[in-house]
Amino acid sequence: MSTLHNKELVGEGTRMNTLVLTRYEVERVASMDVAVAAVESAFGAFGRGEASMPPKVYLPIDDHDGDFRAMPARLGASAGIKWVNVHQHNRKRYGLPTVMGVYVLNDPANAFPLAVMDGTSLTALRTGAAGGVASKYLTSATPRTIAFIGCGVQAHTLHAAHRVVFEGFESLVHDRNPETAAQFASEIGGRVVSLEAAAAADIVCTATPSRVPFIEPEWVTPGAHINAMGADAPGKQELQSAVLRKAAVYIDDIHQAEGSGEINVPLARGELSIEDIAGTLGEVVAGKLPKPDAGVTTIFDSTGLAIQDVALARAIYDAARAQGLGTEIDLIGVDG
Repeated sequence: MSTLHNKELVGEGTRMNTLVLTRYEVERVASMDVAVAAVESAFGAFGRGEASMPPKVYLPIDDHDGDFRAMPARLGASAGIKWVNVHQHNRKRYGLPTVMGVYVLNDPANAFPLAVMDGTSLTALRTGAAGGVASKYLTSATPRTIAFIGCGVQAHTLHAAHRVVFEGFESLVHDRNPETAAQFASEIGGRVVSLEAAAAADIVCTATPSRVPFIEPEWVTPGAHINAMGADAPGKQELQSAVLRKAAVYIDDIHQAEGSGEINVPLARGELSIEDIAGTLGEVVAGKLPKPDAGVTTIFDSTGLAIQDVALARAIYDAARAQGLGTEIDLIGVDG
């Protein structure tokens, strides 16, 4: 760890420096409580029309079974962009994470790069936090059971986020790899169950890269809530289309969801229409739409929003400055 004494970004003869934060430093200040608060605030601002977020840009890398994504956003006194990849075979081929990212945080008043930070842990935290926020606003009753289907990195942050939002629930886990499920269950104090039993929980969180829908409508408990987190690219789908048709479906952003979210395949096949969408999570958080009635089965289709990243990146930056974490560098050589 390196300590620093940040210089002011304005002033006669002052060198303007950029703060660099490693993954270790990001994780030191970015608790799940911080992430949930930042993401909830971001959804509310987006629902009120107070945020700017151009469409996510995809750069396919088909010859290496992956892609890059560029995600810019502006929220109040912060602007920034995340450059992140998804390479499905990275661990097997190179011993690297499937998802890696870098975040650049700027001051929108003068465009100065305030920080360059690890975006890998930021992505995992804000995605998990989004699931927790969705469950908070779209669930009508305190859950007794919450299921986590797909027990990778994202399942850990989804579980942590739900621990922030709810107390006293039983964690049910399922993964197509029994050893992975057993390890995750041991870590969180959960119970390994069948896919059908997991799908019947009060809240169901799916976090898989599946292109074959595996949740069947008759498995889902009426009035349950589902966080469909895995579909983040065209062709991905975790829930059978009949599950969507029987529920109130909320999305994070229509442009992203129709192109790469859980609804993308059903829309393309004519099994669902835009008119079937109940609204956005941001509209519910902002109070523009009411919370769903008790007994209504709800689904949150999460594609991941750039405003979530910029909100959490700013919270991380402010906390790191306050705690003296990070390394100052003269990145662009500009004198104040």
